[in-house]
Amino acid sequence: MPNNINYQKELEKIIEKHQKAGEVKSLLLHSCCAPCSSYCLEYLSKYFKITIFYYNPNISYPEEYKKRVAEQKRLIDALNEKAKTEQNGAYPINFEEGDYDPERFFEMAKGLEDEKEGGRRCFKCYELRQREAALLAKEKGFDYFTTTLSISPLKNAGKLNEIGLMLQDEIGVSYLPSDFKKKNGYKRSIELSKEYDLYRQNYCGCVYSKREAEKRA
Repeated sequence: MPNNINYQKELEKIIEKHQKAGEVKSLLLHSCCAPCSSYCLEYLSKYFKITIFYYNPNISYPEEYKKRVAEQKRLIDALNEKAKTEQNGAYPINFEEGDYDPERFFEMAKGLEDEKEGGRRCFKCYELRQREAALLAKEKGFDYFTTTLSISPLKNAGKLNEIGLMLQDEIGVSYLPSDFKKKNGYKRSIELSKEYDLYRQNYCGCVYSKREAEKRA
């Protein structure tokens, strides 16, 4: 798929295809944080059986990591309870935590420490996390994998989808194209963050993005 493709429309085509066939597919959804996953889960859990894969070695500080993973679990519990009580057609959401190994991220970032946010270091970080998701999806027999990262206006959706499709070909598990910021997805994630009182950070998690956020403050 070329980078000028509308990935949201591609996602809608896949959803429509499975709905017409009466199929509910499994999805391993890599999540960067609870706020970004909120809209993705609200949207997708009516069409897929989702397992959130929390794999983020880019989060440089253990205290920050623990706080974010706890918020992710809390959100999933709240959404599952809402689905059960309201019978809103959403499928239960499962959770799987990957290894927390910041040294793997620092090794990946060697030589790119001074890159601006949104550049080559970030692209390598996208691939690091998506690759782990693709490998786990293949190992555990998921129908699809994807990531919540495209919901952020600061993330390059074209590059994220390019990497996802590359991993699909390399690893042999289907990638779900997405651009979750479309159709007011980012706006809705902010609303849901307020509704569930989620901890919402002002940087992606790594020491380099924190440094840039502090410069902007």
